[in-house]
Amino acid sequence: MKKYLVPLILFLATVLTTLFAGALQQGINLFNEPFRIWEGYPFSVSIMTILLGHEMGHFFASKVHRTKATLPYFIPAPSIIGTFGAFIKMKSPIFTRKALIDIGATGPLVGFFLSIIACIIGLRMSKVVPLTMQGDDFFMLGDSILFSLLVKFILGEVSAPYDVLLSPVAFAGWIGLFVTSMNLIPVGQLDGGHIAYALFGRYHFYISRGFVFIIVLLGIFYWHGWLVWAALLLFLGLDHPPILVWEYKLSLSRRIIGMVSFLIFIITFVPAPFKF
Repeated sequence: MKKYLVPLILFLATVLTTLFAGALQQGINLFNEPFRIWEGYPFSVSIMTILLGHEMGHFFASKVHRTKATLPYFIPAPSIIGTFGAFIKMKSPIFTRKALIDIGATGPLVGFFLSIIACIIGLRMSKVVPLTMQGDDFFMLGDSILFSLLVKFILGEVSAPYDVLLSPVAFAGWIGLFVTSMNLIPVGQLDGGHIAYALFGRYHFYISRGFVFIIVLLGIFYWHGWLVWAALLLFLGLDHPPILVWEYKLSLSRRIIGMVSFLIFIITFVPAPFKF
């Protein structure tokens, strides 16, 4: 019973905090009107669907390969997005490279697909406004290659002194793409680390350290938050544990999945995610 109770409590708590965040994004003063918290549902439903899809992708891929895994644990947080994400915990070793590719890639691929849907729907609900209409607490979001193309395709060319005021659904889609790119960084035991180890084996050692060095440089020159992320990766470890069975060769389909995952990483990565 406990294995269901804790994930359920955390899920419900995160629904509440994302509702709170979604309402604040719409300018609702919840201290004066607390019952209007439900109006944050567009953001809450969108971001929870993306995160749940990502983690359940890992969960079901684990089941297919007979790897024991927990249900998703959501992390509620009093922040602009109401959560620090979600994770599942592997409770048994991953035996093969094929399993490692499938488990590592399925979550980001599902999250990527759901994030694109949220971006397309949300951008159609967004507005192009003069920058002078923004408040004092306004901050700009950086654009990935993919998000820039989606904005151009749906809203047309947007140039100064105008910018896009994202709807809550579009903001959830942006967050989903950003989380996908962060998970696909080929370091340690991140999803990208799993994929890199399955594809390149012992070369993961050099790839992992090379990308941490790049992240540190990005933290110095673009966004200081990358320095925190680099420190966290160093704390969690840059190496990947060996798998029990190392097949001589991965199938072409698994190699394609791995390469598509890294392509998604490239087109969703944002060097400077937040500009205050």
